[in-house]
Amino acid sequence: MFRLISKNIKIFILYCKYHKLSIKEIFKKIYDEKKWGDDKKLYSGPGSHENELTKPYLIFVKNFLKEKNYTVTDLGCGDFNIGKKLYPYSKKYIAIDIVEKLIELNKRKYTNSNLHFKCINVLEEKIPISDCIIIRQVLQHLNNKSIEIILKQIYNFKFLILTEHLPKNKFIPNIDKFTGPTIRLDTSYSGVDLEKKPFNLKFKSKKELIIEDKNLGGIHKTIIYKL
Repeated sequence: MFRLISKNIKIFILYCKYHKLSIKEIFKKIYDEKKWGDDKKLYSGPGSHENELTKPYLIFVKNFLKEKNYTVTDLGCGDFNIGKKLYPYSKKYIAIDIVEKLIELNKRKYTNSNLHFKCINVLEEKIPISDCIIIRQVLQHLNNKSIEIILKQIYNFKFLILTEHLPKNKFIPNIDKFTGPTIRLDTSYSGVDLEKKPFNLKFKSKKELIIEDKNLGGIHKTIIYKL
């Protein structure tokens, strides 16, 4: 009981800190305050760095990308620890994020003729069109309204590669939350499932990869959708 009360207090404190901020201010604050770990640098969290979570994912996605010479849009590229290992398998790789200093840092660190970085607020601006869009552990931080705005542009792509951190056992999907550093697994034992209400994603086929998260709990599910 005490743990539940303590958890709810922490969530409420975070809500008070973030709910009045714009989407751009929210993610700038997350990185400035190093909410996802590593106090020495800009860091996109363990989901982008722990080998047990990233190695199987990279094999899965590389095998898909190398089948064709696809153009790729990486929505929420973060510190680019994942993207740097994927862009060599694309004809053109457009890495976008809302945090300007992340994009500027990535531009200095990574250069290639097929690699392009852009600072974009996808809730207000158009997502650069390509064959395939990668959205890795981004939607889980957003409220449902923001997810719906993004989904309106998803059907401009042939493929969606989506990764979400979800409960391991049965859960009620898509319980709404405030946009911020937490995910539904932590706040309401829920998770984002685009196939369920209110999103009802339409797709032609899909392939799935499930990885158990032994440190934080739950699973990391990656789905390659043909749209």
